[in-house]
Amino acid sequence: MSRKSNRAKIIGLGLDNKDGHIRVTRSTIFDLYGGSEETHARMQESCIKFTERLDQRHKRLEELPSTELHDLAAQCDLAPLLEFRREKKPEAND
Repeated sequence: MSRKSNRAKIIGLGLDNKDGHIRVTRSTIFDLYGGSEETHARMQESCIKFTERLDQRHKRLEELPSTELHDLAAQCDLAPLLEFRREKKPEAND
């Protein structure tokens, strides 16, 4: 029986591919898709840096408060890193 985990992931999309080559890099905390050879290599480098710094803090991605996530992302050239939050639905008062 498979167990689903609530692990966070960083998704990187490169949209400048003109050579038709399909580039995919996957790790435990990031998945990178597409891009030119140069763009994909930059995404890989930034995500590896991010992973190393996260390991130094002895934390998992899903444990980072949003401010620490954004600070760490900025240090690793992962800007813009967009954080999607679920908004609470308004309750009906009728």
